[in-house]
Amino acid sequence: MTLRSPRSAVHTLSIVFGAALALAAVSSAQSVAGGQQASPMVSGTDQMQTELHMLTDVQEQGGALDPQEVNAYKAFYRADEPAKKIKLGDNFLQKYPKSALDEPVDVGLLKVYYAEQDWKDVYASAASALALKPNDIYVLTTVGWIIPHVYHPDDSDADRQLDTAETYAKHAIEVIPTMTKPSYMSDAQFAQLKAQSAVQAHSALGLVYFRREDYENSAKELRQSTPSTANPDATDLYVLGVDYENLNRFADAADAYNRCGQIAGPLQDRCEQSAAAAKKQVAPSK
Repeated sequence: MTLRSPRSAVHTLSIVFGAALALAAVSSAQSVAGGQQASPMVSGTDQMQTELHMLTDVQEQGGALDPQEVNAYKAFYRADEPAKKIKLGDNFLQKYPKSALDEPVDVGLLKVYYAEQDWKDVYASAASALALKPNDIYVLTTVGWIIPHVYHPDDSDADRQLDTAETYAKHAIEVIPTMTKPSYMSDAQFAQLKAQSAVQAHSALGLVYFRREDYENSAKELRQSTPSTANPDATDLYVLGVDYENLNRFADAADAYNRCGQIAGPLQDRCEQSAAAAKKQVAPSK
């Protein structure tokens, strides 16, 4: 008996994705106010570069910055009201179109739009940032993760969106091993950043495959985003359980749901119920 995404499961997953995105947006909004880059699954100055660190990096690399340009960037960084930050960012990009700081401004705008759940401008800022810095791990993993969460099959460019997310996630996975440690990070902090970025990239790719109903590849990626030794994401574990049900791997589904059910949050009850239902299918499937 295969699940084949019945209407109730699809409805539940829409709620799951929406809840995960809402929680991540709250985290992003808090990081904007604090000047941090917080991705959906990674937050804190120990884990991602701050905009002021980007300024320091540019200056250390000999980037030509005049005092007014630096002050304009600092004003953008310090703004904690979304509309004001967007205005300052747009003004900066218009006034300094060739600045070495344009990419971090694009990333800063991406964070604001993400907190506001303005997906069109999130994607536009991501494209601008990646045109300047194609290997920006934060942008690649963040937008690669967002797209399959907000995806709707009736959108006119739905397939293209998933293709973009797949490209971003795969490129991130390729680039992460080659990352250079920032001067302000310890070895342990850098190792944690790389590990968490890889988890997020595999999560993004697993959700892309799930949206395409490619349950085998989805499960393969989500196994890598939910390591048993780390703090797995409940949403990923729930989707992994659905993947396994569609593959008639009910024992594995029950295990994924059980792990999800051990995580306090909005999915806990649903995962416990799904685990019990999957266990009932184990014996008949043998």
